[in-house]
Amino acid sequence: MRFNPQLELLQQYPFERLRDLTRDVSPNHKLEAVALSIGEPKHAPPTFVIRALSDPESLRRLLATYPATKGSQDLRAAITNWLRERFRVTVDANTEVLPVNGTREALFSFAQAMLDSSSSAQVLMPNPFYQIYEGAAILAGAEPIYLANDPQQGYQQDYSRINPATWKRIKLVYVCSPGNPTGQVMTQTQMCELIELAHRYDFIIASDECYSEIYFDDTAPPCSLLSASEALGNANFSRCVVFHSLSKRSNLPGLRSGFVAGDAQVLSQYLLYRTYHGCALGAHHQLASTLAWNDQAHVDENRALYQVKFAAISDILSPTFPIRQPQGGFYHWLETPISDTEFCKQLLAQQNITVMPGTFLGRDSGLGNPGTNHVRVAWVANLERCVEAAHRLVQFGKSLA
Repeated sequence: MRFNPQLELLQQYPFERLRDLTRDVSPNHKLEAVALSIGEPKHAPPTFVIRALSDPESLRRLLATYPATKGSQDLRAAITNWLRERFRVTVDANTEVLPVNGTREALFSFAQAMLDSSSSAQVLMPNPFYQIYEGAAILAGAEPIYLANDPQQGYQQDYSRINPATWKRIKLVYVCSPGNPTGQVMTQTQMCELIELAHRYDFIIASDECYSEIYFDDTAPPCSLLSASEALGNANFSRCVVFHSLSKRSNLPGLRSGFVAGDAQVLSQYLLYRTYHGCALGAHHQLASTLAWNDQAHVDENRALYQVKFAAISDILSPTFPIRQPQGGFYHWLETPISDTEFCKQLLAQQNITVMPGTFLGRDSGLGNPGTNHVRVAWVANLERCVEAAHRLVQFGKSLA
């Protein structure tokens, strides 16, 4: 039996690797387990979304219809209104927005729709990175190119390291701001420079902005590729596409709801792909999503919870670990005094806490794996649980010293 040969190029997913790594580790069962390895929000979802999803009459009506792949007019209007309020950009609800089943599905399928597998295309992505970028590139028949997030530059990428010959082969660039796992935020200037490169070398930018609503300086919220595009005079968002989700913004990871917005020409082709892909967002999910995008109060409350939590955690950890406050997202990209894999195993054995080894999130592209001697710590639980876990991390850190 023959299968797609590209499947053999896929690496084991990080969470599977973590299970294999810790399979023979006996956790300290005197302590309650705390999972800090997965970025699954644990704050309460908005009650008005729960009510909408629980209404029998609404469900009876909406579940009896095939949903439109393009999404309802109300949903697309809510998204464009939010983009205008949040990023001060004007997006056409009819041609420049598509609802999707969360950013993971969309980030993957976008590459399948956009890349020509016969052209020896390359896909540039940050390193370390969200593993979907790599899998999407490989299964689209392209070659992943990894550009390290340089700790000497605040975990930013230096695009000047890419030579012109390589730029000519690159057809898609994934960016993530705020970054997973580093928490770095691209400036508008950096985004504008990348947009200029996209026009010079003819590639598309796919900007993963699903952490954009979790940040720690209220005077400087993360910008969007779309706002950078408008600032540059690229008002039709040519070669620019952004991905947003309700998972982190609204604590609704199980809803699997997000959107793609940007270049109308690109999205017309992506819509064509999606009509065959069979991935329309359910009508009841579209209704709930419309309510969520139209409400800002719950988003501000959620952000405040993270701000209080990170302030408390950083105060606890900083005497023991070299803490770098992320600009956005809900991760600490923590340096480890021993190998990251050994750190994870010992932490589980001593404190019954799981974190993600940095090497599982990066790739060695010839200069070493930039995730080496780092762990990703996802502070997604409530304040009490996270504070307890931070104190246990300190105890563990002192035992290593």
